[in-house]
Amino acid sequence: MVIITHVIYPSEGAQSMAKRFIDAPELPDFMTKKGPYVTSNLEGILLTSLYELENERLADGFKFLGDYMAIYFGVPGFSFEIIPYFEIKEGLSMIGM
Repeated sequence: MVIITHVIYPSEGAQSMAKRFIDAPELPDFMTKKGPYVTSNLEGILLTSLYELENERLADGFKFLGDYMAIYFGVPGFSFEIIPYFEIKEGLSMIGM
């Protein structure tokens, strides 16, 4: 399974975000990461990252990512979302198929 995170912050927060990113905790061994991929629009800077992990580690993954995002609290305009995505077979089994 994967967890995708989306982060957005105004461009004025770039320096604060970069400083915190440098001090961010290391990724745990049970997760692999792709990204962050960055773009911008009228709302500000947008980052997307994809984390791969085994289903049984989902709670651990959410805990890590929640703690990870918390280091950015206090940056004006910072917001984020953490979204799990399941493989189609898993999704079908969730609806009894």
